[in-house]
Amino acid sequence: MSIWTIDAATVTHSIQLAVAPVFFLTAVAGMIGSVAGRLARIIDRARKLEENLRTATDHELIARSLTELHYLRARGRLANVSIGLLTLCGVCIGLTIVLLFVGEAYGVSGQRYAVFSFLIGVLTFVSALCCFLWETIMATRILDFHVLSQAKAAVRHVKPGAPQ
Repeated sequence: MSIWTIDAATVTHSIQLAVAPVFFLTAVAGMIGSVAGRLARIIDRARKLEENLRTATDHELIARSLTELHYLRARGRLANVSIGLLTLCGVCIGLTIVLLFVGEAYGVSGQRYAVFSFLIGVLTFVSALCCFLWETIMATRILDFHVLSQAKAAVRHVKPGAPQ
């Protein structure tokens, strides 16, 4: 009997073992899409600010734009790190699937490596989520609520019933 001979029950069980990590891989792909979308918006906003800075003469606007560009660069780096971690996670989970399938189908002892690979995948996924969370926190830090306060103050000074 050859080592490459596989019965249907073994193949079925191998596929069942490998399916659970595939759902995790789907979540990783969704996260990569989400973070990549945020990175695209960061890049678009940075390009718009750089374009506006080329013709700007107002010193306050220039200072605010440069501050925002600084935040956008940091957010872009976090998004890139998150995408890198998610990609590494996907590789680890894919390796886990291969190790589980080959181990079950061909009797190769690789369960320890599969567990290690899966744990590394989970740790990189959690790390990527932390980067994603920090990037979203940074996105709200740059918001200029001073303009909103000025608008509210202007509305309060308008007399009710006065023609506008």
